[in-house]
Amino acid sequence: MALDIKPTRSELIKLKGRIKQTKNGYKLLKMKRDGLFHEFRKLLSEMIEAKRDLTDTYRLAKQRIDLANAIEGGLAVRAAAIANTATPQVEVERRNIMGVVVPSVSGSNLKSTFSERGVGYIGSSPYIDEASDSFGNLIEKIVRAAEMEGTLKRLLSEIEATKRRVNALEFKVIPELEEARVFIQLRLEEMEREETFRLKRFKNK
Repeated sequence: MALDIKPTRSELIKLKGRIKQTKNGYKLLKMKRDGLFHEFRKLLSEMIEAKRDLTDTYRLAKQRIDLANAIEGGLAVRAAAIANTATPQVEVERRNIMGVVVPSVSGSNLKSTFSERGVGYIGSSPYIDEASDSFGNLIEKIVRAAEMEGTLKRLLSEIEATKRRVNALEFKVIPELEEARVFIQLRLEEMEREETFRLKRFKNK
């Protein structure tokens, strides 16, 4: 890199400014990387707990639907499902975490109320109602887990990209700039000595 620059004072001044700016950018990127990693670790622990809760909720819903099928019959369970008028909706929006755009997943009508099930008090069954409630809870937890998983993936991708930029600045860009600065300083000192020596010779003559 030193061979591609001119050893002048103006170039040295510009290079020093560039080194200062690059080091400031390096510090900011390190702070961003550390902040993103902190958010990632925090969300990861929440995700682990959410996945465990999701598994327990699924097992409970599976037990209750099996019990409803066994007691009320598969036909009655399917009829109750068809009669349900609730229409679950999921919306995906964007939110920002330290400059990283991550998904924000929300849902509506994920759990059906008793009136939306369309079976009435006479045709209702406590086993089917419990199964319906359990699957409503399961859907809510799936939506929440989907948001967390999408956020973790985006954060991890940004952490890796920021880490590569930090390493490039630390081990390549900044050392090369410092090397160029040293080269210019040494070359200017050498040129100054040569000029001093030339002036002395001229004076002696």
